[in-house]
Amino acid sequence: MDNQNKFLSLRQQYPQFIYEGYCYEIIDNQIDIQFDYTIGDAIRFSPKMRLETGKYGVAAHVADLDGIVFHIGLIELISYWKCTCSPKVLVRGHHLSENQQLWWKKLYWKGLGEFFYQNGIKTDIQEFLQFEFDNEKPIEEFHYQKVINTKGVVVPIGGGKDSVVTLEHLRKKQKIVPFIINPRGATLACARIAGFPNLEDIVVLHREISPKLLELNKQGFLNGHTPFSAMLAFYSVLVSAATNIREVALSNESSANEPTIPGTEINHQYSKSLEFEEDFRAYVETNMNDINHYYSYLRPYCELEIAEFFSQYPRYFPVFKSCNAGSKTDVWCCNCPKCLFAYIILSPFIDDKTMIGIFGEDLLNKESLTTYFDELTGIADVKPFECVGTIDEVNQALSMIYESRKDKYLVNRWKHLRRRDTNS
Repeated sequence: MDNQNKFLSLRQQYPQFIYEGYCYEIIDNQIDIQFDYTIGDAIRFSPKMRLETGKYGVAAHVADLDGIVFHIGLIELISYWKCTCSPKVLVRGHHLSENQQLWWKKLYWKGLGEFFYQNGIKTDIQEFLQFEFDNEKPIEEFHYQKVINTKGVVVPIGGGKDSVVTLEHLRKKQKIVPFIINPRGATLACARIAGFPNLEDIVVLHREISPKLLELNKQGFLNGHTPFSAMLAFYSVLVSAATNIREVALSNESSANEPTIPGTEINHQYSKSLEFEEDFRAYVETNMNDINHYYSYLRPYCELEIAEFFSQYPRYFPVFKSCNAGSKTDVWCCNCPKCLFAYIILSPFIDDKTMIGIFGEDLLNKESLTTYFDELTGIADVKPFECVGTIDEVNQALSMIYESRKDKYLVNRWKHLRRRDTNS
Protein backbone atom coordinates (compact mmCIF):
# COMPACT_ATOMS: atom_id res chain seq x y z
CA MET A 1 0.00 0.00 0.00
CA ASP A 2 1.43 3.42 -0.91
CA ASN A 3 1.44 6.11 1.77
CA GLN A 4 -1.39 8.13 0.23
CA ASN A 5 -3.70 5.13 0.44
CA LYS A 6 -2.34 4.30 3.88
CA PHE A 7 -3.08 7.90 4.95
CA LEU A 8 -6.68 7.65 3.72
CA SER A 9 -7.15 4.18 5.21
CA LEU A 10 -5.80 5.15 8.64
CA ARG A 11 -7.99 8.25 8.74
CA GLN A 12 -11.03 6.11 8.06
CA GLN A 13 -10.02 3.48 10.60
CA TYR A 14 -9.05 6.03 13.28
CA PRO A 15 -11.35 9.05 12.80
CA GLN A 16 -10.56 10.75 16.12
CA PHE A 17 -7.42 11.53 18.12
CA ILE A 18 -8.14 12.60 21.72
CA TYR A 19 -6.01 14.84 23.93
CA GLU A 20 -7.36 13.37 27.16
CA GLY A 21 -5.42 15.56 29.55
CA TYR A 22 -2.30 15.95 31.63
CA CYS A 23 -1.06 15.88 35.19
CA TYR A 24 1.98 17.33 36.90
CA GLU A 25 3.64 17.47 40.29
CA ILE A 26 6.20 19.89 41.72
CA ILE A 27 8.61 18.28 44.19
CA ASP A 28 11.51 20.41 45.40
CA ASN A 29 13.53 21.30 42.28
CA GLN A 30 11.68 18.99 39.97
CA ILE A 31 8.50 19.14 37.89
CA ASP A 32 7.06 15.81 36.71
CA ILE A 33 4.56 15.88 33.83
CA GLN A 34 2.48 13.23 32.09
CA PHE A 35 0.28 13.61 29.02
CA ASP A 36 -2.48 11.26 27.95
CA TYR A 37 -3.61 10.77 24.36
CA THR A 38 -5.84 8.09 22.88
CA ILE A 39 -6.76 6.91 19.39
CA GLY A 40 -9.83 4.69 19.47
CA ASP A 41 -10.12 2.07 22.20
CA ALA A 42 -6.83 0.27 21.62
CA ILE A 43 -4.17 2.97 21.35
CA ARG A 44 -3.07 5.02 24.36
CA PHE A 45 0.05 7.16 24.74
CA SER A 46 1.16 8.40 28.16
CA PRO A 47 4.56 10.09 27.67
CA LYS A 48 6.31 11.41 30.76
CA MET A 49 8.58 14.43 31.10
CA ARG A 50 10.71 15.63 33.99
CA LEU A 51 12.15 19.13 34.36
CA GLU A 52 15.05 19.36 36.82
CA THR A 53 15.97 22.91 37.75
CA GLY A 54 19.10 22.11 39.76
CA LYS A 55 20.59 24.95 41.75
CA TYR A 56 18.09 27.43 40.30
CA GLY A 57 15.21 25.81 42.18
CA VAL A 58 11.56 26.37 41.37
CA ALA A 59 10.37 29.94 41.90
CA ALA A 60 8.28 30.37 45.03
CA HIS A 61 5.30 31.80 43.12
CA VAL A 62 5.05 28.75 40.84
CA ALA A 63 2.06 26.64 41.82
CA ASP A 64 -0.42 26.83 38.96
CA LEU A 65 1.20 25.52 35.79
CA ASP A 66 -1.99 24.23 34.18
CA GLY A 67 -1.99 26.68 31.28
CA ILE A 68 1.66 26.08 30.40
CA VAL A 69 1.40 22.29 30.66
CA PHE A 70 -1.84 22.27 28.65
CA HIS A 71 -0.06 24.13 25.84
CA ILE A 72 2.95 21.82 25.93
CA GLY A 73 0.47 18.99 25.47
CA LEU A 74 -0.85 20.67 22.32
CA ILE A 75 2.61 20.65 20.73
CA GLU A 76 3.60 17.21 22.03
CA LEU A 77 0.45 15.64 20.59
CA ILE A 78 1.54 16.18 16.98
CA SER A 79 4.25 13.49 17.34
CA TYR A 80 1.50 10.99 18.20
CA TRP A 81 -1.24 12.27 15.88
CA LYS A 82 0.95 11.75 12.82
CA CYS A 83 0.94 7.95 13.15
CA THR A 84 -2.74 7.82 12.04
CA CYS A 85 -3.38 11.43 10.86
CA SER A 86 -6.88 11.23 12.33
CA PRO A 87 -9.10 13.90 10.73
CA LYS A 88 -10.53 15.02 14.10
CA VAL A 89 -8.60 16.08 17.21
CA LEU A 90 -10.75 16.23 20.33
CA VAL A 91 -9.28 18.43 23.06
CA ARG A 92 -10.78 17.79 26.47
CA GLY A 93 -11.14 20.35 29.24
CA HIS A 94 -10.75 23.66 27.41
CA HIS A 95 -11.83 25.32 24.21
CA LEU A 96 -9.69 27.15 21.66
CA SER A 97 -11.14 30.19 19.93
CA GLU A 98 -11.31 30.27 16.14
CA ASN A 99 -8.14 32.39 15.93
CA GLN A 100 -6.32 30.08 18.32
CA GLN A 101 -7.35 27.07 16.25
CA LEU A 102 -6.06 28.76 13.11
CA TRP A 103 -2.74 29.47 14.86
CA TRP A 104 -2.29 25.85 15.88
CA LYS A 105 -3.36 24.52 12.49
CA LYS A 106 -0.77 26.73 10.80
CA LEU A 107 1.95 25.42 13.12
CA TYR A 108 0.94 21.80 12.59
CA TRP A 109 0.60 22.25 8.82
CA LYS A 110 3.90 24.01 8.21
CA GLY A 111 5.70 21.98 10.88
CA LEU A 112 4.56 18.80 9.11
CA GLY A 113 5.39 20.01 5.60
CA GLU A 114 8.37 17.66 5.40
CA PHE A 115 6.34 14.78 6.84
CA PHE A 116 3.67 15.09 4.14
CA TYR A 117 6.24 15.59 1.36
CA GLN A 118 8.50 12.70 2.35
CA ASN A 119 5.55 10.35 2.72
CA GLY A 120 3.99 11.42 -0.59
CA ILE A 121 0.77 12.49 1.14
CA LYS A 122 -1.51 14.93 -0.64
CA THR A 123 -3.86 16.94 1.57
CA ASP A 124 -4.46 20.60 2.41
CA ILE A 125 -4.57 22.90 5.41
CA GLN A 126 -8.37 22.93 5.46
CA GLU A 127 -8.87 19.17 5.43
CA PHE A 128 -5.89 17.58 7.18
CA LEU A 129 -7.15 18.25 10.72
CA GLN A 130 -10.17 19.72 12.49
CA PHE A 131 -10.44 20.50 16.21
CA GLU A 132 -13.30 19.38 18.43
CA PHE A 133 -13.90 20.26 22.09
CA ASP A 134 -15.97 18.79 24.92
CA ASN A 135 -15.89 21.92 27.08
CA GLU A 136 -16.60 25.58 26.40
CA LYS A 137 -14.08 26.83 28.99
CA PRO A 138 -11.74 29.19 27.09
CA ILE A 139 -8.01 28.89 27.61
CA GLU A 140 -8.08 32.50 28.82
CA GLU A 141 -9.26 31.06 32.15
CA PHE A 142 -5.78 29.66 32.80
CA HIS A 143 -3.63 31.69 35.18
CA TYR A 144 -0.11 32.78 34.19
CA GLN A 145 2.35 34.57 36.43
CA LYS A 146 4.23 36.94 34.11
CA VAL A 147 8.01 36.69 34.53
CA ILE A 148 9.59 40.13 34.78
CA ASN A 149 13.12 39.26 35.94
CA THR A 150 15.53 40.22 33.15
CA LYS A 151 18.74 39.70 35.14
CA GLY A 152 19.76 36.64 33.20
CA VAL A 153 18.97 34.66 30.09
CA VAL A 154 18.02 31.03 29.44
CA VAL A 155 20.19 29.55 26.68
CA PRO A 156 19.22 26.15 25.20
CA ILE A 157 22.36 24.13 24.39
CA GLY A 158 22.22 21.74 21.45
CA GLY A 159 25.88 20.72 21.35
CA GLY A 160 26.65 22.34 17.98
CA LYS A 161 28.54 25.45 16.93
CA ASP A 162 25.51 27.76 17.05
CA SER A 163 24.64 27.45 20.73
CA VAL A 164 28.36 27.71 21.56
CA VAL A 165 28.50 31.11 19.86
CA THR A 166 25.38 32.29 21.71
CA LEU A 167 26.81 31.07 25.02
CA GLU A 168 30.15 32.75 24.50
CA HIS A 169 28.70 36.05 23.34
CA LEU A 170 26.07 36.33 26.06
CA ARG A 171 27.99 35.05 29.06
CA LYS A 172 30.21 38.13 28.91
CA LYS A 173 27.15 40.33 29.45
CA GLN A 174 24.55 38.40 31.46
CA LYS A 175 23.95 35.58 33.89
CA ILE A 176 23.40 32.42 31.82
CA VAL A 177 20.91 29.70 32.73
CA PRO A 178 21.80 26.77 30.43
CA PHE A 179 18.94 24.50 29.32
CA ILE A 180 19.45 21.03 27.83
CA ILE A 181 16.88 18.52 26.58
CA ASN A 182 17.93 14.88 27.08
CA PRO A 183 21.61 15.53 27.89
CA ARG A 184 24.28 13.73 25.86
CA GLY A 185 28.04 13.93 25.53
CA ALA A 186 28.31 17.01 23.29
CA THR A 187 25.70 19.11 25.12
CA LEU A 188 27.21 18.40 28.53
CA ALA A 189 30.78 18.93 27.28
CA CYS A 190 29.90 22.29 25.70
CA ALA A 191 28.18 23.36 28.92
CA ARG A 192 31.22 22.29 30.95
CA ILE A 193 33.63 24.32 28.79
CA ALA A 194 31.30 27.32 29.05
CA GLY A 195 31.59 27.18 32.84
CA PHE A 196 28.78 24.83 33.88
CA PRO A 197 30.55 21.61 34.93
CA ASN A 198 27.78 19.91 36.93
CA LEU A 199 24.19 18.88 36.23
CA GLU A 200 23.16 21.14 39.12
CA ASP A 201 24.37 24.08 37.01
CA ILE A 202 21.98 23.21 34.16
CA VAL A 203 18.20 23.11 33.76
CA VAL A 204 17.54 19.66 32.31
CA LEU A 205 14.44 18.30 30.61
CA HIS A 206 14.19 14.53 30.36
CA ARG A 207 11.72 14.04 27.51
CA GLU A 208 10.27 10.61 26.85
CA ILE A 209 8.78 9.24 23.65
CA SER A 210 5.96 6.83 24.46
CA PRO A 211 7.07 3.21 23.78
CA LYS A 212 3.68 2.64 22.17
CA LEU A 213 4.56 5.07 19.38
CA LEU A 214 7.82 3.25 18.67
CA GLU A 215 5.87 0.00 18.55
CA LEU A 216 3.39 1.46 16.03
CA ASN A 217 6.26 2.77 13.91
CA LYS A 218 7.63 -0.77 13.67
CA GLN A 219 4.19 -1.99 12.63
CA GLY A 220 4.15 0.36 9.65
CA PHE A 221 2.04 3.25 10.89
CA LEU A 222 2.96 6.65 9.43
CA ASN A 223 6.12 8.29 10.69
CA GLY A 224 8.28 11.31 9.94
CA HIS A 225 9.61 14.72 10.95
CA THR A 226 7.79 16.95 13.44
CA PRO A 227 8.65 20.57 14.47
CA PHE A 228 11.04 19.91 17.36
CA SER A 229 11.98 23.56 17.86
CA ALA A 230 8.31 24.49 18.36
CA MET A 231 8.22 21.96 21.20
CA LEU A 232 11.38 23.59 22.61
CA ALA A 233 9.65 26.98 22.43
CA PHE A 234 6.76 25.87 24.63
CA TYR A 235 9.08 24.15 27.10
CA SER A 236 11.01 27.42 27.30
CA VAL A 237 7.89 29.01 28.80
CA LEU A 238 7.93 26.37 31.52
CA VAL A 239 11.64 27.01 32.16
CA SER A 240 11.05 30.76 32.44
CA ALA A 241 8.21 30.22 34.91
CA ALA A 242 10.25 27.79 37.00
CA THR A 243 13.50 29.76 37.11
CA ASN A 244 11.95 33.25 37.09
CA ILE A 245 14.12 34.23 34.10
CA ARG A 246 12.18 36.07 31.38
CA GLU A 247 14.67 36.07 28.49
CA VAL A 248 15.18 32.93 26.37
CA ALA A 249 17.90 33.20 23.70
CA LEU A 250 17.77 30.63 20.92
CA SER A 251 20.54 30.08 18.36
CA ASN A 252 18.56 30.09 15.10
CA GLU A 253 20.21 31.96 12.24
CA SER A 254 18.83 33.80 9.23
CA SER A 255 19.61 30.82 6.99
CA ALA A 256 16.80 28.80 8.62
CA ASN A 257 14.28 30.83 6.64
CA GLU A 258 15.20 29.25 3.28
CA PRO A 259 12.79 26.49 2.12
CA THR A 260 14.17 22.98 1.76
CA ILE A 261 12.16 22.57 -1.44
CA PRO A 262 12.84 25.68 -3.55
CA GLY A 263 9.70 27.54 -4.59
CA THR A 264 7.56 26.00 -1.83
CA GLU A 265 6.83 26.54 1.87
CA ILE A 266 8.29 23.13 2.78
CA ASN A 267 11.09 23.85 5.23
CA HIS A 268 12.77 21.29 7.47
CA GLN A 269 13.65 24.24 9.73
CA TYR A 270 10.20 25.89 9.79
CA SER A 271 10.08 26.03 13.61
CA LYS A 272 13.53 27.68 13.57
CA SER A 273 12.39 30.33 11.10
CA LEU A 274 11.73 33.99 11.81
CA GLU A 275 8.10 33.41 10.79
CA PHE A 276 7.55 30.88 13.58
CA GLU A 277 9.53 32.93 16.09
CA GLU A 278 7.34 35.99 15.52
CA ASP A 279 4.16 33.89 15.54
CA PHE A 280 5.17 32.26 18.81
CA ARG A 281 5.98 35.54 20.54
CA ALA A 282 2.65 36.98 19.45
CA TYR A 283 0.80 33.90 20.70
CA VAL A 284 2.50 34.00 24.13
CA GLU A 285 1.85 37.73 24.43
CA THR A 286 -1.83 37.37 23.51
CA ASN A 287 -2.77 34.04 25.07
CA MET A 288 -0.26 33.36 27.86
CA ASN A 289 0.06 36.75 29.58
CA ASP A 290 3.34 37.53 27.77
CA ILE A 291 5.00 35.21 30.27
CA ASN A 292 8.47 35.21 28.69
CA HIS A 293 10.48 36.73 25.84
CA TYR A 294 11.65 34.15 23.29
CA TYR A 295 14.06 35.25 20.56
CA SER A 296 17.07 34.08 18.60
CA TYR A 297 20.32 35.83 19.40
CA LEU A 298 21.82 34.65 16.11
CA ARG A 299 18.95 35.75 13.85
CA PRO A 300 20.92 38.69 12.38
CA TYR A 301 23.73 36.37 11.27
CA CYS A 302 24.19 33.87 8.46
CA GLU A 303 25.89 30.49 8.79
CA LEU A 304 29.20 31.78 7.42
CA GLU A 305 29.34 34.54 10.03
CA ILE A 306 28.49 32.08 12.80
CA ALA A 307 31.17 29.67 11.57
CA GLU A 308 33.72 32.47 11.72
CA PHE A 309 32.63 33.35 15.27
CA PHE A 310 32.88 29.69 16.29
CA SER A 311 36.39 29.35 14.86
CA GLN A 312 37.57 31.75 17.58
CA TYR A 313 36.76 29.17 20.30
CA PRO A 314 39.12 26.24 19.60
CA ARG A 315 38.59 24.74 23.06
CA TYR A 316 35.21 23.50 21.80
CA PHE A 317 36.65 21.81 18.69
CA PRO A 318 37.13 18.38 20.32
CA VAL A 319 33.63 18.21 21.84
CA PHE A 320 31.00 19.96 19.71
CA LYS A 321 28.78 17.78 17.51
CA SER A 322 25.99 18.61 15.05
CA CYS A 323 25.41 15.17 13.56
CA ASN A 324 21.96 13.70 14.19
CA ALA A 325 22.97 10.23 12.96
CA GLY A 326 25.86 10.08 15.43
CA SER A 327 24.18 11.81 18.35
CA LYS A 328 23.50 8.66 20.37
CA THR A 329 27.16 7.65 20.31
CA ASP A 330 28.44 11.25 20.36
CA VAL A 331 30.39 11.08 17.10
CA TRP A 332 30.47 12.69 13.68
CA CYS A 333 29.17 9.91 11.43
CA CYS A 334 30.93 11.53 8.42
CA ASN A 335 28.33 10.00 6.09
CA CYS A 336 25.43 12.48 6.23
CA PRO A 337 24.62 15.91 4.80
CA LYS A 338 24.77 17.55 8.25
CA CYS A 339 28.38 16.44 8.72
CA LEU A 340 29.32 17.56 5.21
CA PHE A 341 27.64 20.95 5.64
CA ALA A 342 29.41 21.59 8.96
CA TYR A 343 32.73 20.62 7.34
CA ILE A 344 32.24 22.96 4.36
CA ILE A 345 30.99 25.97 6.33
CA LEU A 346 33.83 25.80 8.88
CA SER A 347 36.63 25.15 6.37
CA PRO A 348 37.18 28.80 5.36
CA PHE A 349 38.06 29.62 8.97
CA ILE A 350 39.79 26.46 10.26
CA ASP A 351 42.87 24.96 8.62
CA ASP A 352 42.76 21.66 6.76
CA LYS A 353 44.71 19.63 9.32
CA THR A 354 42.54 20.81 12.20
CA MET A 355 39.33 20.08 10.27
CA ILE A 356 40.45 16.51 9.58
CA GLY A 357 41.32 16.16 13.26
CA ILE A 358 37.87 17.35 14.35
CA PHE A 359 35.93 14.98 12.08
CA GLY A 360 38.38 12.08 11.95
CA GLU A 361 38.59 12.11 8.15
CA ASP A 362 38.68 14.45 5.16
CA LEU A 363 35.07 14.92 4.07
CA LEU A 364 36.03 17.10 1.11
CA ASN A 365 37.83 14.12 -0.37
CA LYS A 366 34.97 11.66 0.10
CA GLU A 367 33.43 10.63 -3.22
CA SER A 368 30.61 8.78 -1.41
CA LEU A 369 29.23 12.16 -0.27
CA THR A 370 28.67 13.39 -3.84
CA THR A 371 24.86 13.15 -3.66
CA TYR A 372 24.72 15.22 -0.48
CA PHE A 373 27.25 17.67 -1.93
CA ASP A 374 25.05 18.21 -4.98
CA GLU A 375 22.03 18.84 -2.73
CA LEU A 376 23.92 21.34 -0.58
CA THR A 377 25.32 23.30 -3.53
CA GLY A 378 22.09 23.48 -5.54
CA ILE A 379 23.22 21.08 -8.27
CA ALA A 380 20.31 18.85 -7.21
CA ASP A 381 16.76 20.19 -7.10
CA VAL A 382 16.17 19.64 -3.37
CA LYS A 383 18.26 20.55 -0.33
CA PRO A 384 18.89 17.90 2.34
CA PHE A 385 16.17 17.58 4.97
CA GLU A 386 18.57 18.70 7.68
CA CYS A 387 19.37 21.91 9.56
CA VAL A 388 21.82 23.28 7.01
CA GLY A 389 22.59 26.71 5.59
CA THR A 390 21.51 28.23 2.32
CA ILE A 391 22.74 27.12 -1.08
CA ASP A 392 24.42 30.51 -1.59
CA GLU A 393 26.32 30.18 1.70
CA VAL A 394 27.64 26.74 0.79
CA ASN A 395 28.82 27.99 -2.60
CA GLN A 396 30.42 31.03 -1.02
CA ALA A 397 32.29 28.84 1.47
CA LEU A 398 33.58 26.66 -1.38
CA SER A 399 34.74 29.71 -3.33
CA MET A 400 36.65 30.84 -0.23
CA ILE A 401 38.56 27.54 0.08
CA TYR A 402 39.03 26.66 -3.58
CA GLU A 403 42.61 27.94 -3.93
CA SER A 404 43.84 26.22 -0.78
CA ARG A 405 41.96 22.93 -1.23
CA LYS A 406 41.48 22.49 -4.96
CA ASP A 407 43.13 19.07 -4.80
CA LYS A 408 40.07 17.74 -2.89
CA TYR A 409 37.61 15.62 -4.87
CA LEU A 410 34.42 17.54 -3.97
CA VAL A 411 36.03 20.98 -4.32
CA ASN A 412 37.33 20.00 -7.75
CA ARG A 413 33.90 18.71 -8.74
CA TRP A 414 32.35 21.99 -7.65
CA LYS A 415 34.77 24.06 -9.73
CA HIS A 416 34.36 21.83 -12.79
CA LEU A 417 30.55 22.08 -12.65
CA ARG A 418 30.68 25.83 -12.08
CA ARG A 419 32.84 26.25 -15.18
CA ARG A 420 30.48 24.07 -17.20
CA ASP A 421 27.44 26.08 -16.09
CA THR A 422 29.22 29.35 -16.90
CA ASN A 423 30.14 28.17 -20.41
CA SER A 424 26.76 26.66 -21.24
